[in-house]
Amino acid sequence: MSKKVYIETEECIGCQSCVGLCPEVFGFDEETERAFVKMPEGGSEECIDEAIGTCPAECIHWEE
Repeated sequence: MSKKVYIETEECIGCQSCVGLCPEVFGFDEETERAFVKMPEGGSEECIDEAIGTCPAECIHWEE
């Protein structure tokens, strides 16, 4: 079973670092100025781990 990634959108500051690192997994909503998950599972775990580590708001997580 693959892991699922999610963003605590209310914590997102809109820096788009996750979108820049993993554009196939993360998107950006221009209206709310926050990131969202386009592909919660099946993306590169290495890329997602890098996005988690880079996020200044620490709002990207793996679902337990």
